[in-house]
Amino acid sequence: MSRRSYVSVARAEAATEKRERVIQAAARFLREADGITAFSLDAVAKAADVTRLTVYNQFGSRRGLLEAVFDDIARRGQLSRLNDAMAEADPRKGLDLLIAVFCDFWSGDPAVARLHDAMAIDPEFAQGLLERNERRRRSIEELVARIAGKGVPAAARRDAVDLIFALTSCAMFRMLAKARSVSAVRAIITDGARAAIARIKPAKSKPM
Repeated sequence: MSRRSYVSVARAEAATEKRERVIQAAARFLREADGITAFSLDAVAKAADVTRLTVYNQFGSRRGLLEAVFDDIARRGQLSRLNDAMAEADPRKGLDLLIAVFCDFWSGDPAVARLHDAMAIDPEFAQGLLERNERRRRSIEELVARIAGKGVPAAARRDAVDLIFALTSCAMFRMLAKARSVSAVRAIITDGARAAIARIKPAKSKPM
């Protein structure tokens, strides 16, 4: 390896290490009860022991940093398992898996709940979360459409999607989880989602 190549690799590794340090420092702010109000590029840079310019060069803006933190939390929360739900040959099983994935995700990291709390006071947090929640809606729409098949009116499908979208929200999970285990909450939400599907697509009776 030439001297120039070695220097380039070392710089790239150092930049990657700083980027990870900044993301983790930002995530720590989001996990603290009052960290949301203190969240800024300057505060995160200080916590990560880097300059504000370093944070800006890595992420471009406060919104860019938030997006990186969201993505890191999603990766650690194994939201990639949603790919398995969408690839499931039986869309009803896929919907059950989607519910399990989100129940695990909502319960896995306190930063997730803090971010949802911050939607009421911070437009940037709200916009980032709304966009991610729309991805959840689109996944539900696809699974409901596959379950419904042809002949089910669009309005009926929309009703089922809206109900399941509400059932799988962070707010619904937190409300139900106050006095229940994660598995108990998952069972309640799964039953509710199946009931929503049954309204538009009753299960076929097995032959006697």
